[in-house]
Amino acid sequence: MASDNVHVFNDLNFEGEVLQSGEVVLVDFTAAWCGPCKKLAPIVEEVAEATKGKAKVGKLDIDDAPITAGKFGIRAVPTLIVFKDGKATGQLMGMTTKAKILDLVGVQ
Repeated sequence: MASDNVHVFNDLNFEGEVLQSGEVVLVDFTAAWCGPCKKLAPIVEEVAEATKGKAKVGKLDIDDAPITAGKFGIRAVPTLIVFKDGKATGQLMGMTTKAKILDLVGVQ
């Protein structure tokens, strides 16, 4: 589900890997059963490669991490949220483009 550049987040590591991270973090809230999520996955991997060293990119499966998904009010997948200094600073829902994601992350 993830590549070398795409981290896997869950209820256990979200606090440390995302909220306490010193870098910009893009989280792809996804699910194994979600068709649009599967189509978005290669785009998220391209974003991870393009932002390597500037931002951390990862996926969180909402079925495997229901506590975190609930905490951020995830009601539809895919949902992309950017975190800076432990706070959500931007969000995209549904299928989107690499350009829009890079704009959301803001670290080109």
